Amino acid sequence: MKERAMAHSHEGRDHTPKITTDNQRKVLIAFFITFVFMIVEVIGGLLSGSLALIADAGHMVTDAAALALAFAAFHFGKRAADERRTFGYLRFEVIAGLINAIALFAILVWITIEAIDRFRNPGEVLAGPMLVVATIGLLVNMAVFWILTRGDSEHVNIKGAVLHVLGDLLGSVGTIIAAIVIYYTGWTPIDPILSVFVCLLILRSAWALLRNSLHILLEGAPANAAPEEIEQYLKSTVPSLANVRHVHVWMITSGKALATLHVQPQPDADPRLLVKAVEKELVAKFDIEHATIAIDWPDTAADDCCLGANATAGNDHGHSHHHDEDDHSDHDHGVHAHSHEGHKH
Repeated sequence: MKERAMAHSHEGRDHTPKITTDNQRKVLIAFFITFVFMIVEVIGGLLSGSLALIADAGHMVTDAAALALAFAAFHFGKRAADERRTFGYLRFEVIAGLINAIALFAILVWITIEAIDRFRNPGEVLAGPMLVVATIGLLVNMAVFWILTRGDSEHVNIKGAVLHVLGDLLGSVGTIIAAIVIYYTGWTPIDPILSVFVCLLILRSAWALLRNSLHILLEGAPANAAPEEIEQYLKSTVPSLANVRHVHVWMITSGKALATLHVQPQPDADPRLLVKAVEKELVAKFDIEHATIAIDWPDTAADDCCLGANATAGNDHGHSHHHDEDDHSDHDHGVHAHSHEGHKH
């Protein structure tokens, strides 16, 4: 019996992520601007008695955290993989995002309790200082937005930070409206009302961050690369492909998808060319730049995946194949070809 052969292809691999220095610099600048003004806004909220300002400062915490995560992703992405961390430190961003989301929910609870108390016992709010600080906050957020949208604004971390800043722009506008209402009418309940509105903005960001972080940590499939969709697409676009099965796809971090799958070539097809064709389609259609592809021959097509026949997503580490040993058989059990063309972490 011929032993299963392993073929590894690493043409043009680059396991070190491409770090955009310009992105890293502008994220760092935006972080410092946001963080400094967040402190100013907290002080202004305490001095003026405005809960809306403090809530807006809480929203700026999410901005600062998003920018810090983006910078950390750039920074830690430079660190090379080692024997214990074969993907390097790419999941640092996801773990930090989960911690950030939990902290945001704690801030939401505190602001909500304070808002209820302000409704029951309205206090004095100094509209003048509140308006000045809120207006400066709007200008600061506009400056940060301008910085982040210069150059490469399509990077996943940059896009996430921009969304945070856009939400904070709305919070600043709401605080300005509250300050104007209090200044001209003296109706202070508008302050806790607007603080609740800002809380809803924070809740939206916090829930999205929590959901995305948990999805990645649970090794869920990317939204644009469901296993069933990958299977159907490959069958319809790769002529030399007879069958595809055991498709598992997950994310190591935001925007970086990995996949494992079994492909069965047509009788007259070259398995290595098939691997290259599948790899090309995975990159072009699903943006999966790291794929491990196992070649199955017809006599091994009945093998079951150890994760179960109905498993559709997740990490395929520990994947094994069980074959009945037969000393009198004289056939190949299969060739595994690991192809990661254009792979980038």
